[in-house]
Amino acid sequence: MVAFPYSKNADMTIPKIAKIIIADDHQIFIEGLKTVLREMKGEVEIEIIGEANTGISLLKMLEQKEADLLLLDMNLPDMDGLEILSKIRINKNDIKIITLTMYDESKIVKSAFRAGVDGYILKSNGVNELYEGIKEVLKGNTFMGTGVGLTNGFTSKTIKPGRLTMSYEDRFIKKYHLTKREMEVLKLISQALSNKEIGKELYISDQTVSVHRKNIMRKLGVSNTAGLIKAAYDNSLI
Repeated sequence: MVAFPYSKNADMTIPKIAKIIIADDHQIFIEGLKTVLREMKGEVEIEIIGEANTGISLLKMLEQKEADLLLLDMNLPDMDGLEILSKIRINKNDIKIITLTMYDESKIVKSAFRAGVDGYILKSNGVNELYEGIKEVLKGNTFMGTGVGLTNGFTSKTIKPGRLTMSYEDRFIKKYHLTKREMEVLKLISQALSNKEIGKELYISDQTVSVHRKNIMRKLGVSNTAGLIKAAYDNSLI
């Protein structure tokens, strides 16, 4: 485990029975995770109250069920984790969220925490770390799993993207044939803003933002928001 430099509400009382929802597009992974969680013994007893394979089904489930913790894959087939997080945090600020993913790049990690996750654990790590993370997050702490890429100096405060010179930005725009508006949308996407939030920022509809998002993904050759953020950071845009 990598120590993380803040706690949201440390030393909260852990529920004796933690109600958990699992969201992942691989059913075999869900079944394995359920088995592991049910075998965990110690400070907290685990109760699996729901599972979802898509973002839409997860959001509907969260409207109907009250869970203490969500274990969330960052790459569901219909929407990626950052988009899901932005939607969840609108109405479900009390639920704890741990991301279980294969993405270890610091850019994506930072965006996930800005979007509202409480813990970030790689799927390749051991079950003991998962249980440790669950306990820490339920206490109100923030948990960072072993091997997660993170640059020094990252704190709980939102990190504002730095400005870049017009000459470099122009080269990027030319390389990927992006419009000025698409660049604006890309920068706001990299701040983990939802389509609705981006629309308000740019005074356009969220439907228009969705179109821009799809066009940017097509031009950059990526399939989800995590890919967009990685491309933006790799090209020093933010």
